[in-house]
Formats: sequence, structure tokens, C-alpha cells
Amino acid sequence: MKRTIISLMSLLMCSATFSQSKLIALSFDDGPNTTTTVQMLDVLKKHNVKASFFVIGKNINDESAKVMVRAHNEGHDIENHSKTHSAMPSLSADSIKSEIEFTSALVAKYIGERPQFFRPPYIALNQTMHDNIDLTFICGEGSNDWEDNVTADQRVEKILASAKDGLIYLLHDFEGNSKTVEAVDRIIPILKERGYTFVTVRELFKQKKFKPQRGVIYTHIQ
Repeated sequence: MKRTIISLMSLLMCSATFSQSKLIALSFDDGPNTTTTVQMLDVLKKHNVKASFFVIGKNINDESAKVMVRAHNEGHDIENHSKTHSAMPSLSADSIKSEIEFTSALVAKYIGERPQFFRPPYIALNQTMHDNIDLTFICGEGSNDWEDNVTADQRVEKILASAKDGLIYLLHDFEGNSKTVEAVDRIIPILKERGYTFVTVRELFKQKKFKPQRGVIYTHIQ
């Protein structure tokens, strides 16, 4: 009987630990490319971390598509960041649909599945976009990593300071953004040490059992 009680207590403790796991999602905008995206994939592989890549359709060509396929094959999500990275509130409904469909179709051509999430360029959005884009809108916590004068140390500091359970990070893997590659390489072991588990954006919604709603843009999933 005593052994049974101890076993039940152990099971409950394991269940509590699992349920209290802190989840965090890394996401990267503006790829794919054959330089920075590759470096980021190498870092993620080194740390056994999965992430989400929000790609721009015009950046997908025969060479960069190979990188995108690699990302998919290694367990990362491929999501939609428009075709041309235009400020979409200024576009007509038909142009908005075209921006999304171009990229979604191209992603599906290469990896066999369509994106489920969309990040608006410049996080600029309006009701016309919500009415015409049948994807879940994602924002994210940034670190100003699109600005070259922001050092790797500053990026690390900002990322670590904003960490919390259910957070989506908005980072960039555009060509030449090596400081973010360095920052990600540094923050992953620190956040793991602090008890965080890295998941893709899709997995974050799934594990949180969170059903997205239309007309909402998400940064933090509770």
C-alpha cells in the first residue's frame, strides 16, 4: 500500500511538472536565403530547437527553396509573410489575396503543405486584411534586431528580459543579420536553464489548447 501511494505521488509530481512547463516560440521573418537562414538553421540544430520561419514569396527561388525544404525537413514551421513585403493596408482586397496566395502556393509547391499563420509586414494591418486573409495573424516580441546598430549583446539582453511563458519572439533572418544568429545561439541555453521549452508557433497553440479567433493578432498565448 505504501509503495502504491509513493508511486501515485511520483506520477502526480511528474504530471504537475509537465503541465507547468514554460513554453516559448522563436520565429524569424524575411527569409529564405542561402546565408543567414542557413546559419540560423545550424544554430537551431546545434541546440535541438524547432522554430517558425515566416517567408517572403519573392525571396523563394530554386536555391533558397532548398533551404526552406531543409527547414521543413528538420521540423520547423514555414509560415506566410506576404509576397513582396509591402505595407498591405494600402492594397486592395484582391491585391491582398494575391500577396497571400502567391506565397502560400509557393510554399506548398516545395514542402507539400500550406502555411497556417501570417505575419503582416511592418505589423501594419486593417480590417480589409482580416476579412481577406484566412490565416491566423501573428505579431511577436521584438528586439529591434532589424536595426544594424543594435548589438548582439543588446539583442540578447532584450530577449532575455522579455521572456515569459507562451511568448512568441519576432526575430529576423534576412541576409547579413549575423548579430541575431549570434544572439539566438546565446539565449537558447540560458532560457533552457531557466526552465523554458522551445516550440514552434503551431505547437505553442496546440500545447496551450488555444483556438485562434479571426480579427485578432497574437504575441502571447496563455
